[in-house]
Amino acid sequence: MSQNRSEINGLLARHGVTPLRRWGQHFLADRNLIRKIVSLLDFPPGSPVLEIGAGTGTLTRELAEAGFAVTAVEIDVRLRPVIEEALEGREAEVRLRFEDAARWEGPGPMTAPGWGLAANLPYGAGTPILLGMLRTAPGLAGGAVMVQQEVAERLTAAPGSGRYGFPSVVMALYGEARMEFRVPPQVFVPPPNVWSAVVSFTRTAPPDPVRSRAAELASAGFAQRRKMLRASLRAELGDRTEFLLERAGIDPRARAEELSADRFLALAGAVGA
Repeated sequence: MSQNRSEINGLLARHGVTPLRRWGQHFLADRNLIRKIVSLLDFPPGSPVLEIGAGTGTLTRELAEAGFAVTAVEIDVRLRPVIEEALEGREAEVRLRFEDAARWEGPGPMTAPGWGLAANLPYGAGTPILLGMLRTAPGLAGGAVMVQQEVAERLTAAPGSGRYGFPSVVMALYGEARMEFRVPPQVFVPPPNVWSAVVSFTRTAPPDPVRSRAAELASAGFAQRRKMLRASLRAELGDRTEFLLERAGIDPRARAEELSADRFLALAGAVGA
């Protein structure tokens, strides 16, 4: 089922479903792009893949046809008949769950090691969902996600660049990310007001207490990104802030945007997890 724009509109109309802005619902209506996303998943057939935001089921079906063991999570129970129609003939290959992935903690629906993530992530909630999984799910090995272009730029930004921030640090603490391609608004139903982009990533380090502490320090630093670290981290580190920064080889006059993930990791090691 190709699910072009007219087919998605027909599916939604048949089941009386209108996309909801509060859930950031923009359904991808281009099978070539969906196939490109699936092709970025470097996992053998039969591997477990988690899809966040099954939507109208078009990516879900493509993942199943590629031979992956798919668990698809969707917050909007209204979409159940839409997804079931899209999966006709493939229903047995997909484990469909209706829950809020933004509240996902720990292993959730994925307990096996080495699973992948594939998603057209909902606008607004996509970034915390992805970062939360990197920080808490050791079994996540990598994946490919569609996000707003600005978010993609933040996930892949280097220290000192205009887009570099907390998401950049978290991604670099746990993995390597690459922006694959940009996606125009007109291939979605309904079209968003911004361009999107697909980011692929590979986990390079599992969650551990030191990386968790490094992420906390980065969050504090970027919360007051215009301040020097000796000021922005004082609430976290107290009177020993300058001493700890210097102990980690960091200039206390530096700002968060100047520090690589490795430097935040060094600071976490100096502080003690």
